[in-house]
Amino acid sequence: MNGHVDNSTYVIPDTLLGSRRPIKVIVIGFGFTGINISYVLGRQTKNSNITLQFYDKNPELGGTWFENTLEPLYPFFSEPWATILTHRIQTDILDVDAMCKLPVFVASKPSVDKLEILAYLRDVVSHHDLDSNVKLNHRVTGAWWEQDKGRWKVKIQPNDDPGSAFYDYSEILINATGVLNKWKWPDIPDLEKFKNKVHSAAWDHSIELTDKDVGIIGNGSSAVQILTSIFDKVKHIDNFLRSPTWVTTGMAVKYASNDTPNFKFSEEQKRIFAEKPEEYLAYRKAVEMEMNPDFSIAIKGTKKQLELAEFAKKEMQRKLVAKPELAEKLIPPDFAVGCRRPIPDNGYLKALTSEKCNVTFSRIVEVTEQGVTTEDGVNHKLDVLVCSTGFDVSFRPRFPIIGKDGIDMRESFKDSPQTYLSTMAPDFPNYFMVVGPFGPYGHGSIIPAMEALTRHVALVLEKFQTQNIKSLVPKKDAVAEFRQHQELYMKRTIWNAPCRSWFKLGPRGEHIMMWPGSRLHSFDILLNPRWEDYEWEYLLGNRFSYWGNGFTTADLEDEGTDKAWYIAGI
Repeated sequence: MNGHVDNSTYVIPDTLLGSRRPIKVIVIGFGFTGINISYVLGRQTKNSNITLQFYDKNPELGGTWFENTLEPLYPFFSEPWATILTHRIQTDILDVDAMCKLPVFVASKPSVDKLEILAYLRDVVSHHDLDSNVKLNHRVTGAWWEQDKGRWKVKIQPNDDPGSAFYDYSEILINATGVLNKWKWPDIPDLEKFKNKVHSAAWDHSIELTDKDVGIIGNGSSAVQILTSIFDKVKHIDNFLRSPTWVTTGMAVKYASNDTPNFKFSEEQKRIFAEKPEEYLAYRKAVEMEMNPDFSIAIKGTKKQLELAEFAKKEMQRKLVAKPELAEKLIPPDFAVGCRRPIPDNGYLKALTSEKCNVTFSRIVEVTEQGVTTEDGVNHKLDVLVCSTGFDVSFRPRFPIIGKDGIDMRESFKDSPQTYLSTMAPDFPNYFMVVGPFGPYGHGSIIPAMEALTRHVALVLEKFQTQNIKSLVPKKDAVAEFRQHQELYMKRTIWNAPCRSWFKLGPRGEHIMMWPGSRLHSFDILLNPRWEDYEWEYLLGNRFSYWGNGFTTADLEDEGTDKAWYIAGI
């Protein structure tokens, strides 16, 4: 703790046991995670005594769902799961009573676009008044820990105007910017020479695609979705691939329709869901159960993993029968289904077998004003080049975050981030990450993971407020042992294989940014904190100061409060 306590300076505070001291929490970002934090800490937690302040660099809420303008959009999943998975987007913010008042989010289109999802987020925020402490067009440009005051000093720049920058202060700082928010161009020589190019995460709607020769770099979810959505209108497509990938059938399709996972809900179905929230909740839970597959498929060599790989292989061979040579190159020979996030097939394989589509695995070595040249010497003349090359997923912050003793998180996360349970990092007191390194992101939808991580932070803050804590930080030995266990566990998983994935960091992908277990495993751990893994510093120099004046909050409650709660029934 703080060593020997000087009895001459310690004064018992006139507070009640169980009371939450007032604190301020600054949250960076107001996308899905920020909205959930606003609800959990600002609305769901009764008498929280928390002042929330959100800063988001964008002119509108939504985060990734606002920034990515390509439609249909899929920040965490894509067609053909879209119609089904949108039911999992309906976060637990809406309880049964709320769902009776606010129309439930039921997809109306065969493929769900970002406008529907963004509209749903706006509805939730408006319904619960979750944006009263949100400042948009406010970019956080730096944060510094002030040890003596036990608070964070945060620099904010409104409207990207350096002259208007100001500082805000808070006991707690939460980074809710996520990982898919900093897109990047591919590292290809002379890329700037080709003018008519676009990145999938920053789509330029002025680009004309009709009857054009289009090149698409990549075969991740965005590339697959783009290729199939523009296929009918373009003249020709060149799909440039770096590596093979598994293209699979959809999940939870039995909750869609008999003939297609993409379908329209009838007005009658939507009416029933809206009027009978218990039926809608049951439907959502059924979808979630289906989306919560047996985690054994993530373990190398298990029966289910081998069966899945064999099924996926046969399906890809069947769909690529017109071009068997393509099947040989596209089907991964040395990593299992799930090493890369599986790509649901929405007509992609059929498109690849078309005469108007050419697939090349030869590396792009040069970009010219007319197109690209691949390593095999072929010049590909293009009208438009689509770069579906992903994001910077290093977890390194874009701006300085300076912790204890001047440690800069940009440097400490440079090679491989060190975290505790994905939510905190050593040397950075009172700093939380939601969707940080080593979280449960490769097993089902990310939305429940985000919710569980937020609830974990809420549990920590309750202890922080009710026990007069000035600062907390994970112990370095706890961080080291968490990483030791995580790295050893990864060796038995499908991710420990030579696949390219945003799950991995390092020159050879040796650092796997994944939770060592199933989603249910992570939720259980996150919602049952190990307080012994933290270093605690107390405000008044006495760990028992929160005992206060000898009374509890229950002592002063009005009549009707159960003050015999310790008597259990038989």
